[in-house]
Amino acid sequence: MKIGFLFPGQGSQSVGMGKDIYEKYKTAKKIYEKVKQITGIDIAKISFEGPEEILNQTQNTQLAILTMSLAIIEILKEKDIKAKVSAGLSLGEYSALIYSGMLDFEEGIRLVQKRGEYMQNLVPEGKWLMAAIMGMDKDQVLQVCQKVDKGFVVPANYNCKGQIAISGEEQAVLEAQQIAQQMGAKKVRVLNTAGPFHTIKLEESSKALRKDLENITINKFETQVIKNIDGKIYNKEDDIKDILAKHIINPVQFEQSLKTMLNEGIDTFIEIGSGKTLSGFVKRMETDKKINILNINNVDTLNKTIEFIKR
Repeated sequence: MKIGFLFPGQGSQSVGMGKDIYEKYKTAKKIYEKVKQITGIDIAKISFEGPEEILNQTQNTQLAILTMSLAIIEILKEKDIKAKVSAGLSLGEYSALIYSGMLDFEEGIRLVQKRGEYMQNLVPEGKWLMAAIMGMDKDQVLQVCQKVDKGFVVPANYNCKGQIAISGEEQAVLEAQQIAQQMGAKKVRVLNTAGPFHTIKLEESSKALRKDLENITINKFETQVIKNIDGKIYNKEDDIKDILAKHIINPVQFEQSLKTMLNEGIDTFIEIGSGKTLSGFVKRMETDKKINILNINNVDTLNKTIEFIKR
């Protein structure tokens, strides 16, 4: 069995996420307490009690999702469940980098705190939206965006075959939604995000984050991690700081990331954190080999996953 970890990104959050795991496992509780000490933010309270509008603020959302994923990881480590390779969707790449040892825990937490603040506060004036288009390929989605009469909208996340997210100004995204439906899209769903993520509109955020990245320590990778920016495994020649700075203004190549994992022989995918969106992406991948798809987002799914792996 070759295990790959998948870490969710922004949009997967919900009030109450991780609460039962926090209450049952001291290991998980310690992670939440560490994050509070590092950031000064009671992320447990925000995650478990909300309210939703506070949790959905980018600076809180990113910390909440990251903390839940890292808390679960600590439990899996105790059970000696490890991944050969990992990948995350957008923010989730930071969970993967901390798990891999490349990012120190405390530095990784501080970096994500800054990242969330920049992506919330250094956004141009206006209303922004993201939406997922189902049932269209890359060229069709690009055509949809180009057909929009007024406003900024571009492809942002290449999630899996038949699902691509677009990002931009609210009215432009809503117009793209109508155009996509007219052109035969199966479904268009507005996402629970709060900015023009993975577009050039976050250039100021990227510049600010780059300054913080200059001060971090890059450690040796203990496990392999796949980059969002091109869907390939990080290698020794990569300028990691430059990649992470560009990460928030470039599209997420998650479909290619999953292909890379399959090519690396991964046959057991475990999604770790809030929601189960990434498990759905894996199910849509075309492969001849038998694969196992698991997700951990509460005590029940955690126990089932541990039982499955140990069996």
